[in-house]
Amino acid sequence: MSSTTIAHSETIICKPFSKLTLDELYKILRLRSEVFIVEQDCVYQDVDDNDQDALHLWMTIDGKWVAYARVLPAGTYFDEIGIGRVITLERGKGYGLQIFREAMNVAEKYFKAESILIRAQLQAEHFYEKAGFFRVGEPFMYEGLMHVDMRWKKA
Repeated sequence: MSSTTIAHSETIICKPFSKLTLDELYKILRLRSEVFIVEQDCVYQDVDDNDQDALHLWMTIDGKWVAYARVLPAGTYFDEIGIGRVITLERGKGYGLQIFREAMNVAEKYFKAESILIRAQLQAEHFYEKAGFFRVGEPFMYEGLMHVDMRWKKA
């Protein structure tokens, strides 16, 4: 009996909206629809006019998309820099936290973030705490799901 370890090709790509190909944009919108609208049964307007100003990140393993997030400059969704639409397709493998931490790095590098604000689904609060975020305010209903605003501050 033998076993072979196959090295996987992991890639994280970051692009502004203007540099996305039509295929990349289609995949992004399809992923977001699959997770936020179909899987979570939450009917809302995902295409929100903030994508054009955002930096879009996605992670692939051997060419297969496994995670996505977008980084929003101050003055788009929030008055300050934000991260949103965080998706992982293969849960339990660490891809979600990996793409989220990379989104934080992008926010620092390109937008000089000293602080980042997110609007997290309440059930994901502990996930974001792992990345150093803390709750600001009380939970509230947003787009049919309970959310909480959370913030990270640079040390």
